[in-house]
Amino acid sequence: MGSMVGDESRGHAVCIPYPAQGHINPMLKLAKLLYHKGFRITFVNTEYNHRRLLKSGGPAALDGLPGFKFATIPDGLPHSDAESIQDIPSLCVSTSTTCLEPFCNLLSELNREGQPVSVIVSDGVMSFTMKAAERFGLPEVMLWTTSACGLLAYSQYPQLVEKGYVPFKDVEQLTNGYMETVIDWFPAAENFRLRDFPSFIRTTDPKDIMLNFLFQELQAIPKAKAVILNTFEAFEANVLTALRRMYRPNIYSIGPLHLMMNHIHDERLNTMSSSLWKEDLNGIKWLDSKEPESVVYINFGSTTVMTAEQLSEFAWGLANSKKPFLWVIRPDIIAGDTAILPPEFTTETEDRSLVISWCPQEKVLKHPSIGGFLTHSGWNSTIESVSYGVPMICWPFFAEQQTNCRYSCEEWGIGMEIDNKVKRDEVERLVRELVGGEKGRKMKEKALDWKRKAEEATAPEGSSYLNLDKLIKEALSP
Repeated sequence: MGSMVGDESRGHAVCIPYPAQGHINPMLKLAKLLYHKGFRITFVNTEYNHRRLLKSGGPAALDGLPGFKFATIPDGLPHSDAESIQDIPSLCVSTSTTCLEPFCNLLSELNREGQPVSVIVSDGVMSFTMKAAERFGLPEVMLWTTSACGLLAYSQYPQLVEKGYVPFKDVEQLTNGYMETVIDWFPAAENFRLRDFPSFIRTTDPKDIMLNFLFQELQAIPKAKAVILNTFEAFEANVLTALRRMYRPNIYSIGPLHLMMNHIHDERLNTMSSSLWKEDLNGIKWLDSKEPESVVYINFGSTTVMTAEQLSEFAWGLANSKKPFLWVIRPDIIAGDTAILPPEFTTETEDRSLVISWCPQEKVLKHPSIGGFLTHSGWNSTIESVSYGVPMICWPFFAEQQTNCRYSCEEWGIGMEIDNKVKRDEVERLVRELVGGEKGRKMKEKALDWKRKAEEATAPEGSSYLNLDKLIKEALSP
Protein backbone atom coordinates (compact mmCIF):
# COMPACT_ATOMS: atom_id res chain seq x y z
CA MET A 1 0.00 0.00 0.00
CA GLY A 2 1.57 3.25 -1.08
CA SER A 3 1.75 5.54 1.92
CA MET A 4 1.55 9.30 1.68
CA VAL A 5 1.18 10.26 5.31
CA GLY A 6 0.29 13.90 5.80
CA ASP A 7 -0.04 14.56 2.09
CA GLU A 8 -2.56 17.38 1.96
CA SER A 9 -4.09 16.34 -1.35
CA ARG A 10 -5.86 13.41 0.33
CA GLY A 11 -7.82 15.63 2.67
CA HIS A 12 -8.80 15.63 6.33
CA ALA A 13 -11.17 12.92 7.59
CA VAL A 14 -13.07 13.29 10.86
CA CYS A 15 -13.84 9.81 12.21
CA ILE A 16 -16.57 9.48 14.81
CA PRO A 17 -17.49 6.07 16.27
CA TYR A 18 -20.52 5.27 18.40
CA PRO A 19 -19.17 5.46 21.98
CA ALA A 20 -18.86 1.74 22.79
CA GLN A 21 -15.84 -0.59 22.65
CA GLY A 22 -17.12 -2.73 19.76
CA HIS A 23 -17.59 0.41 17.64
CA ILE A 24 -14.41 2.26 18.60
CA ASN A 25 -12.17 -0.71 17.64
CA PRO A 26 -13.11 -1.02 13.94
CA MET A 27 -13.35 2.77 13.50
CA LEU A 28 -9.83 3.25 14.84
CA LYS A 29 -8.56 0.56 12.45
CA LEU A 30 -10.26 2.32 9.54
CA ALA A 31 -8.79 5.66 10.68
CA LYS A 32 -5.29 4.13 10.78
CA LEU A 33 -5.75 2.73 7.26
CA LEU A 34 -6.86 6.12 5.95
CA TYR A 35 -3.95 7.83 7.72
CA HIS A 36 -1.61 5.32 6.14
CA LYS A 37 -3.15 6.22 2.77
CA GLY A 38 -2.36 9.90 3.27
CA PHE A 39 -5.34 11.42 5.08
CA ARG A 40 -5.11 13.72 8.07
CA ILE A 41 -7.25 12.21 10.82
CA THR A 42 -9.22 13.69 13.69
CA PHE A 43 -10.68 10.86 15.78
CA VAL A 44 -13.64 11.91 17.94
CA ASN A 45 -14.39 10.11 21.21
CA THR A 46 -16.80 11.12 23.94
CA GLU A 47 -15.13 12.78 26.92
CA TYR A 48 -16.14 9.82 29.10
CA ASN A 49 -14.50 7.23 26.82
CA HIS A 50 -11.46 9.40 26.17
CA ARG A 51 -10.80 9.45 29.92
CA ARG A 52 -11.16 5.68 30.04
CA LEU A 53 -8.79 5.24 27.08
CA LEU A 54 -6.15 7.37 28.75
CA LYS A 55 -6.58 5.44 31.97
CA SER A 56 -6.15 2.07 30.25
CA GLY A 57 -3.04 3.34 28.42
CA GLY A 58 -4.72 3.85 25.03
CA PRO A 59 -3.75 6.76 22.80
CA ALA A 60 -0.66 7.71 24.81
CA ALA A 61 1.41 6.18 22.01
CA LEU A 62 -0.09 8.76 19.70
CA ASP A 63 1.45 11.90 21.00
CA GLY A 64 3.49 13.40 18.25
CA LEU A 65 2.08 11.42 15.33
CA PRO A 66 1.86 14.21 12.76
CA GLY A 67 -1.59 14.65 11.28
CA PHE A 68 -3.39 12.18 13.59
CA LYS A 69 -5.17 13.64 16.57
CA PHE A 70 -7.88 12.87 19.10
CA ALA A 71 -10.72 15.24 19.92
CA THR A 72 -13.72 14.89 22.24
CA ILE A 73 -17.36 15.90 22.51
CA PRO A 74 -19.67 15.36 25.51
CA ASP A 75 -22.15 12.46 25.26
CA GLY A 76 -24.83 14.39 27.16
CA LEU A 77 -25.16 11.86 30.00
CA PRO A 78 -24.48 12.33 33.71
CA HIS A 79 -21.32 10.41 34.67
CA SER A 80 -19.99 8.42 37.53
CA ASP A 81 -16.36 7.41 37.69
CA ALA A 82 -17.33 3.75 37.52
CA GLU A 83 -15.40 1.72 34.96
CA SER A 84 -18.43 0.30 33.36
CA ILE A 85 -20.40 0.25 30.19
CA GLN A 86 -23.06 2.86 29.73
CA ASP A 87 -26.73 2.02 29.36
CA ILE A 88 -27.16 1.54 25.60
CA PRO A 89 -30.72 2.94 25.16
CA SER A 90 -29.86 6.07 27.21
CA LEU A 91 -26.68 6.51 25.18
CA CYS A 92 -28.60 6.19 21.88
CA VAL A 93 -31.13 8.81 22.95
CA SER A 94 -28.40 11.08 24.24
CA THR A 95 -26.10 10.93 21.20
CA SER A 96 -28.94 11.47 18.76
CA THR A 97 -30.42 14.40 20.69
CA THR A 98 -27.43 16.24 22.26
CA CYS A 99 -24.31 15.64 20.15
CA LEU A 100 -25.04 17.58 16.97
CA GLU A 101 -24.13 21.08 18.22
CA PRO A 102 -20.90 20.05 20.03
CA PHE A 103 -19.91 18.12 16.88
CA CYS A 104 -20.60 21.16 14.65
CA ASN A 105 -18.57 23.35 17.02
CA LEU A 106 -15.70 20.89 16.74
CA LEU A 107 -15.87 20.96 12.91
CA SER A 108 -15.78 24.79 12.93
CA GLU A 109 -12.81 24.74 15.25
CA LEU A 110 -10.95 22.23 13.03
CA ASN A 111 -11.69 24.38 9.96
CA ARG A 112 -10.31 27.46 11.73
CA GLU A 113 -7.07 25.62 12.47
CA GLY A 114 -6.25 25.73 8.77
CA GLN A 115 -6.66 22.06 7.83
CA PRO A 116 -10.27 22.19 6.65
CA VAL A 117 -12.28 19.01 7.10
CA SER A 118 -12.92 17.31 3.75
CA VAL A 119 -15.00 14.27 4.73
CA ILE A 120 -16.89 12.87 7.73
CA VAL A 121 -16.50 9.15 8.42
CA SER A 122 -19.30 8.37 10.83
CA ASP A 123 -20.53 5.28 12.59
CA GLY A 124 -23.75 4.03 10.96
CA VAL A 125 -25.61 4.63 14.23
CA MET A 126 -24.37 8.21 14.69
CA SER A 127 -26.51 9.55 11.87
CA PHE A 128 -26.99 12.96 13.53
CA THR A 129 -23.59 13.68 11.90
CA MET A 130 -25.41 13.70 8.55
CA LYS A 131 -27.04 17.02 9.58
CA ALA A 132 -23.56 18.39 10.31
CA ALA A 133 -22.33 17.16 6.91
CA GLU A 134 -25.23 18.98 5.23
CA ARG A 135 -24.63 22.14 7.26
CA PHE A 136 -20.93 22.22 6.30
CA GLY A 137 -21.46 20.99 2.74
CA LEU A 138 -19.30 17.90 3.35
CA PRO A 139 -19.60 14.36 2.02
CA GLU A 140 -20.27 11.71 4.65
CA VAL A 141 -19.49 8.01 4.50
CA MET A 142 -20.76 5.56 7.10
CA LEU A 143 -19.02 2.63 8.72
CA TRP A 144 -21.64 0.15 9.90
CA THR A 145 -19.73 -1.92 12.45
CA THR A 146 -22.21 -4.80 12.11
CA SER A 147 -21.90 -7.78 9.83
CA ALA A 148 -23.49 -7.37 6.40
CA CYS A 149 -26.11 -9.96 7.46
CA GLY A 150 -26.78 -7.93 10.63
CA LEU A 151 -27.33 -4.75 8.61
CA LEU A 152 -29.55 -6.64 6.16
CA ALA A 153 -31.63 -7.97 9.07
CA TYR A 154 -31.98 -4.46 10.56
CA SER A 155 -33.05 -3.19 7.15
CA GLN A 156 -36.09 -5.48 7.32
CA TYR A 157 -37.37 -3.86 10.54
CA PRO A 158 -39.78 -1.48 8.73
CA GLN A 159 -41.35 -4.43 6.88
CA LEU A 160 -41.70 -6.47 10.07
CA VAL A 161 -43.65 -3.58 11.58
CA GLU A 162 -45.70 -2.95 8.42
CA LYS A 163 -46.66 -6.62 8.20
CA GLY A 164 -47.68 -6.70 11.86
CA TYR A 165 -45.01 -9.10 13.22
CA VAL A 166 -43.53 -6.41 15.45
CA PRO A 167 -44.08 -5.06 18.10
CA PHE A 168 -45.15 -8.33 19.75
CA LYS A 169 -48.78 -8.59 20.86
CA ASP A 170 -47.84 -9.82 24.33
CA VAL A 171 -44.85 -11.02 26.35
CA GLU A 172 -45.92 -14.68 25.90
CA GLN A 173 -44.75 -14.47 22.28
CA LEU A 174 -41.17 -14.49 23.54
CA THR A 175 -41.60 -18.01 24.89
CA ASN A 176 -44.58 -19.67 23.19
CA GLY A 177 -42.92 -20.62 19.90
CA TYR A 178 -43.79 -17.39 18.05
CA MET A 179 -40.06 -16.60 17.79
CA GLU A 180 -39.69 -19.67 15.53
CA THR A 181 -41.96 -18.09 12.86
CA VAL A 182 -40.16 -18.29 9.51
CA ILE A 183 -39.97 -15.03 7.54
CA ASP A 184 -39.89 -16.43 4.04
CA TRP A 185 -39.27 -13.09 2.32
CA PHE A 186 -35.91 -12.55 4.06
CA PRO A 187 -33.61 -11.77 1.11
CA ALA A 188 -30.47 -13.82 1.86
CA ALA A 189 -31.15 -16.97 3.86
CA GLU A 190 -33.62 -19.84 3.87
CA ASN A 191 -35.81 -20.48 6.91
CA PHE A 192 -34.85 -17.22 8.59
CA ARG A 193 -36.85 -17.00 11.85
CA LEU A 194 -38.01 -14.07 13.95
CA ARG A 195 -35.47 -15.14 16.60
CA ASP A 196 -32.66 -14.64 14.04
CA PHE A 197 -33.42 -10.93 13.70
CA PRO A 198 -31.49 -8.46 15.88
CA SER A 199 -33.04 -8.56 19.34
CA PHE A 200 -34.56 -5.08 19.36
CA ILE A 201 -37.75 -6.43 17.74
CA ARG A 202 -38.47 -8.30 20.98
CA THR A 203 -40.74 -5.65 22.44
CA THR A 204 -44.45 -5.09 22.94
CA ASP A 205 -44.01 -1.30 22.94
CA PRO A 206 -44.44 0.55 19.61
CA LYS A 207 -42.48 3.44 21.19
CA ASP A 208 -39.57 1.19 22.19
CA ILE A 209 -36.37 3.28 22.24
CA MET A 210 -34.10 0.86 20.38
CA LEU A 211 -36.67 -0.13 17.75
CA ASN A 212 -37.28 3.51 16.88
CA PHE A 213 -33.60 4.43 17.11
CA LEU A 214 -32.81 1.86 14.41
CA PHE A 215 -35.65 3.12 12.21
CA GLN A 216 -34.12 6.57 12.43
CA GLU A 217 -30.54 5.41 11.74
CA LEU A 218 -31.53 3.26 8.75
CA GLN A 219 -33.16 6.27 7.08
CA ALA A 220 -29.76 7.94 6.81
CA ILE A 221 -28.18 5.16 4.71
CA PRO A 222 -29.41 6.43 1.32
CA LYS A 223 -28.06 9.91 2.15
CA ALA A 224 -24.51 8.70 2.79
CA LYS A 225 -22.03 8.86 -0.05
CA ALA A 226 -20.95 5.29 0.75
CA VAL A 227 -21.39 2.57 3.33
CA ILE A 228 -18.34 0.67 4.59
CA LEU A 229 -18.58 -2.81 6.10
CA ASN A 230 -15.96 -4.80 8.00
CA THR A 231 -16.49 -8.00 6.04
CA PHE A 232 -15.27 -9.55 2.78
CA GLU A 233 -17.00 -10.39 -0.48
CA ALA A 234 -16.56 -14.17 -0.41
CA PHE A 235 -17.88 -14.45 3.15
CA GLU A 236 -21.18 -12.56 2.74
CA ALA A 237 -21.61 -12.50 -1.04
CA ASN A 238 -25.38 -13.02 -1.30
CA VAL A 239 -26.02 -10.64 1.61
CA LEU A 240 -23.92 -7.89 0.02
CA THR A 241 -25.81 -8.41 -3.25
CA ALA A 242 -29.13 -7.99 -1.42
CA LEU A 243 -27.90 -4.85 0.37
CA ARG A 244 -26.62 -3.30 -2.85
CA ARG A 245 -29.92 -4.04 -4.54
CA MET A 246 -31.77 -2.42 -1.69
CA TYR A 247 -29.71 0.66 -0.98
CA ARG A 248 -27.51 1.15 -4.05
CA PRO A 249 -24.19 -0.11 -5.29
CA ASN A 250 -21.70 1.87 -3.21
CA ILE A 251 -21.38 -0.51 -0.30
CA TYR A 252 -17.71 -1.30 0.20
CA SER A 253 -16.55 -4.42 2.04
CA ILE A 254 -13.02 -3.73 3.25
CA GLY A 255 -12.55 -6.35 5.98
CA PRO A 256 -11.45 -8.11 8.00
CA LEU A 257 -10.01 -4.75 9.09
CA HIS A 258 -7.52 -6.33 11.48
CA LEU A 259 -5.98 -8.29 8.57
CA MET A 260 -5.90 -5.11 6.46
CA MET A 261 -3.75 -3.67 9.25
CA ASN A 262 -0.97 -6.06 8.21
CA HIS A 263 -0.16 -3.63 5.38
CA ILE A 264 0.80 -0.94 7.88
CA HIS A 265 4.38 -1.09 9.08
CA ASP A 266 4.40 2.00 11.26
CA GLU A 267 5.09 0.88 14.83
CA ARG A 268 3.48 4.00 16.30
CA LEU A 269 0.22 3.23 14.53
CA ASN A 270 0.36 -0.46 15.38
CA THR A 271 0.89 0.10 19.10
CA MET A 272 -1.99 2.58 19.41
CA SER A 273 -4.62 0.70 21.42
CA SER A 274 -8.33 1.41 21.60
CA SER A 275 -9.11 -0.66 24.68
CA LEU A 276 -11.33 0.91 27.34
CA TRP A 277 -10.11 -1.72 29.84
CA LYS A 278 -6.57 -2.32 30.95
CA GLU A 279 -5.35 -5.39 29.09
CA ASP A 280 -3.88 -8.32 30.99
CA LEU A 281 -1.00 -9.84 29.03
CA ASN A 282 -0.57 -12.91 31.25
CA GLY A 283 -3.00 -14.84 29.07
CA ILE A 284 -0.51 -15.07 26.22
CA LYS A 285 2.28 -16.37 28.47
CA TRP A 286 -0.10 -18.93 29.93
CA LEU A 287 -1.19 -20.09 26.44
CA ASP A 288 2.45 -20.65 25.48
CA SER A 289 2.56 -23.56 27.93
CA LYS A 290 -0.46 -25.37 26.43
CA GLU A 291 -0.83 -28.01 23.70
CA PRO A 292 -1.81 -26.88 20.17
CA GLU A 293 -5.56 -26.39 19.67
CA SER A 294 -6.39 -27.59 23.17
CA VAL A 295 -7.65 -24.46 24.93
CA VAL A 296 -11.18 -23.02 24.95
CA TYR A 297 -11.23 -19.22 24.98
CA ILE A 298 -14.30 -17.62 26.58
CA ASN A 299 -15.14 -13.94 26.18
CA PHE A 300 -18.63 -12.43 26.02
CA GLY A 301 -17.45 -9.04 24.79
CA SER A 302 -17.75 -5.58 26.26
CA THR A 303 -21.51 -5.21 26.80
CA THR A 304 -22.98 -8.61 27.68
CA VAL A 305 -24.36 -8.89 31.20
CA MET A 306 -25.60 -12.09 32.79
CA THR A 307 -27.03 -13.38 36.04
CA ALA A 308 -24.90 -14.91 38.79
CA GLU A 309 -26.67 -18.19 38.05
CA GLN A 310 -25.73 -18.12 34.35
CA LEU A 311 -22.12 -17.39 35.28
CA SER A 312 -22.15 -20.35 37.65
CA GLU A 313 -23.63 -22.71 35.02
CA PHE A 314 -20.93 -21.67 32.53
CA ALA A 315 -18.28 -22.17 35.22
CA TRP A 316 -19.39 -25.71 36.14
CA GLY A 317 -19.91 -26.70 32.51
CA LEU A 318 -16.32 -25.65 31.79
CA ALA A 319 -15.02 -27.38 34.90
CA ASN A 320 -16.81 -30.63 34.04
CA SER A 321 -15.58 -30.60 30.43
CA LYS A 322 -12.04 -31.17 31.80
CA LYS A 323 -10.68 -28.98 28.95
CA PRO A 324 -8.12 -26.22 29.61
CA PHE A 325 -9.68 -22.76 29.26
CA LEU A 326 -8.85 -19.04 29.26
CA TRP A 327 -11.84 -17.02 30.47
CA VAL A 328 -12.22 -13.25 30.31
CA ILE A 329 -14.63 -12.04 32.99
CA ARG A 330 -15.20 -8.28 33.06
CA PRO A 331 -15.73 -6.90 36.56
CA ASP A 332 -19.14 -5.58 35.44
CA ILE A 333 -20.41 -8.73 33.69
CA ILE A 334 -23.07 -9.39 36.33
CA ALA A 335 -25.76 -6.71 36.31
CA GLY A 336 -25.38 -4.60 39.44
CA ASP A 337 -23.00 -6.98 41.17
CA THR A 338 -19.38 -8.10 41.22
CA ALA A 339 -18.64 -11.31 39.34
CA ILE A 340 -17.47 -13.91 41.82
CA LEU A 341 -16.76 -17.51 40.87
CA PRO A 342 -17.47 -20.29 43.36
CA PRO A 343 -14.26 -21.08 45.33
CA GLU A 344 -14.73 -24.84 44.70
CA PHE A 345 -14.70 -24.10 40.97
CA THR A 346 -11.38 -22.28 41.30
CA THR A 347 -9.79 -25.15 43.22
CA GLU A 348 -11.20 -27.74 40.83
CA THR A 349 -9.82 -26.04 37.69
CA GLU A 350 -6.72 -24.15 38.85
CA ASP A 351 -4.21 -26.37 37.06
CA ARG A 352 -5.89 -25.94 33.67
CA SER A 353 -7.58 -22.55 33.70
CA LEU A 354 -6.82 -18.86 33.73
CA VAL A 355 -9.44 -16.21 34.49
CA ILE A 356 -8.54 -12.61 33.63
CA SER A 357 -10.51 -9.35 33.35
CA TRP A 358 -9.58 -8.24 29.79
CA CYS A 359 -7.08 -9.30 27.15
CA PRO A 360 -5.78 -8.43 23.68
CA GLN A 361 -8.27 -10.70 21.90
CA GLU A 362 -6.64 -10.86 18.47
CA LYS A 363 -3.38 -12.10 19.99
CA VAL A 364 -5.31 -14.76 21.89
CA LEU A 365 -7.35 -15.95 18.89
CA LYS A 366 -4.31 -16.33 16.68
CA HIS A 367 -2.40 -18.28 19.34
CA PRO A 368 -1.74 -21.89 18.21
CA SER A 369 -3.03 -23.29 21.54
CA ILE A 370 -6.58 -22.02 20.99
CA GLY A 371 -8.95 -24.79 19.92
CA GLY A 372 -12.30 -22.98 20.11
CA PHE A 373 -14.07 -19.81 21.18
CA LEU A 374 -17.17 -19.52 23.38
CA THR A 375 -18.50 -16.12 22.27
CA HIS A 376 -21.47 -13.73 22.42
CA SER A 377 -21.24 -13.54 18.61
CA GLY A 378 -20.50 -9.83 18.47
CA TRP A 379 -19.30 -8.95 14.98
CA ASN A 380 -15.70 -8.05 15.89
CA SER A 381 -15.32 -11.35 17.76
CA THR A 382 -16.92 -13.32 14.93
CA ILE A 383 -14.81 -11.85 12.12
CA GLU A 384 -11.61 -12.14 14.19
CA SER A 385 -12.42 -15.76 14.95
CA VAL A 386 -13.01 -16.46 11.25
CA SER A 387 -9.73 -14.79 10.26
CA TYR A 388 -7.77 -17.02 12.59
CA GLY A 389 -9.65 -20.22 11.73
CA VAL A 390 -11.22 -20.73 15.18
CA PRO A 391 -14.62 -22.51 15.48
CA MET A 392 -17.20 -21.16 17.94
CA ILE A 393 -19.92 -21.88 20.46
CA CYS A 394 -22.36 -18.98 20.16
CA TRP A 395 -24.31 -17.47 23.06
CA PRO A 396 -25.79 -14.30 21.56
CA PHE A 397 -26.83 -11.59 24.01
CA PHE A 398 -28.43 -8.72 22.08
CA ALA A 399 -28.57 -6.56 18.94
CA GLU A 400 -27.47 -8.39 15.78
CA GLN A 401 -25.53 -11.04 17.73
CA GLN A 402 -28.59 -13.26 17.15
CA THR A 403 -28.16 -12.82 13.39
CA ASN A 404 -24.41 -13.47 13.50
CA CYS A 405 -25.06 -16.62 15.52
CA ARG A 406 -27.59 -17.85 12.95
CA TYR A 407 -25.16 -17.27 10.05
CA SER A 408 -22.21 -18.79 11.93
CA CYS A 409 -24.15 -21.98 12.64
CA GLU A 410 -26.29 -22.37 9.52
CA GLU A 411 -24.61 -20.52 6.64
CA TRP A 412 -20.89 -20.54 7.41
CA GLY A 413 -20.66 -23.86 9.25
CA ILE A 414 -18.33 -22.58 11.97
CA GLY A 415 -20.55 -22.38 15.06
CA MET A 416 -22.91 -24.22 17.42
CA GLU A 417 -25.57 -22.34 19.35
CA ILE A 418 -25.98 -22.74 23.10
CA ASP A 419 -29.40 -22.25 24.65
CA ASN A 420 -30.00 -18.87 26.23
CA LYS A 421 -31.10 -20.59 29.48
CA VAL A 422 -27.57 -21.91 29.89
CA LYS A 423 -27.23 -25.28 31.67
CA ARG A 424 -23.92 -26.81 32.80
CA ASP A 425 -24.56 -30.17 31.08
CA GLU A 426 -25.06 -28.49 27.74
CA VAL A 427 -21.97 -26.30 28.25
CA GLU A 428 -19.93 -29.42 29.06
CA ARG A 429 -21.26 -31.33 26.03
CA LEU A 430 -20.69 -28.47 23.56
CA VAL A 431 -17.22 -27.66 24.87
CA ARG A 432 -16.18 -31.31 24.45
CA GLU A 433 -17.66 -31.31 20.95
CA LEU A 434 -15.88 -28.06 20.07
CA VAL A 435 -12.44 -29.27 21.16
CA GLY A 436 -11.98 -32.91 20.29
CA GLY A 437 -15.39 -33.85 18.85
CA GLU A 438 -16.30 -34.86 15.29
CA LYS A 439 -18.53 -31.82 14.68
CA GLY A 440 -15.77 -29.63 16.14
CA ARG A 441 -13.31 -31.06 13.63
CA LYS A 442 -15.64 -30.29 10.70
CA MET A 443 -16.20 -26.75 11.97
CA LYS A 444 -12.44 -26.31 12.32
CA GLU A 445 -11.96 -27.30 8.65
CA LYS A 446 -14.64 -24.82 7.57
CA ALA A 447 -13.09 -22.09 9.72
CA LEU A 448 -9.64 -22.71 8.19
CA ASP A 449 -11.21 -22.49 4.75
CA TRP A 450 -12.73 -19.07 5.57
CA LYS A 451 -9.42 -18.00 7.11
CA ARG A 452 -7.71 -18.61 3.75
CA LYS A 453 -10.41 -16.63 1.95
CA ALA A 454 -10.11 -13.74 4.44
CA GLU A 455 -6.35 -13.67 3.83
CA GLU A 456 -6.92 -13.66 0.07
CA ALA A 457 -9.43 -10.80 0.33
CA THR A 458 -6.97 -8.61 2.25
CA ALA A 459 -3.84 -9.49 0.24
CA PRO A 460 -2.69 -7.11 -2.50
CA GLU A 461 -5.18 -7.41 -5.39
CA GLY A 462 -7.72 -9.06 -3.07
CA SER A 463 -11.31 -7.76 -2.99
CA SER A 464 -11.02 -5.82 0.29
CA TYR A 465 -7.63 -4.39 -0.64
CA LEU A 466 -9.00 -3.12 -3.97
CA ASN A 467 -12.26 -1.93 -2.37
CA LEU A 468 -10.33 0.33 0.02
CA ASP A 469 -8.64 2.04 -2.94
CA LYS A 470 -11.98 2.30 -4.75
CA LEU A 471 -13.62 3.76 -1.64
CA ILE A 472 -10.91 6.42 -1.38
CA LYS A 473 -11.12 7.31 -5.06
CA GLU A 474 -14.92 7.24 -5.37
CA ALA A 475 -16.15 8.52 -2.02
CA LEU A 476 -13.45 10.06 0.15
CA SER A 477 -11.30 12.16 -2.12
CA PRO A 478 -12.22 15.78 -2.79
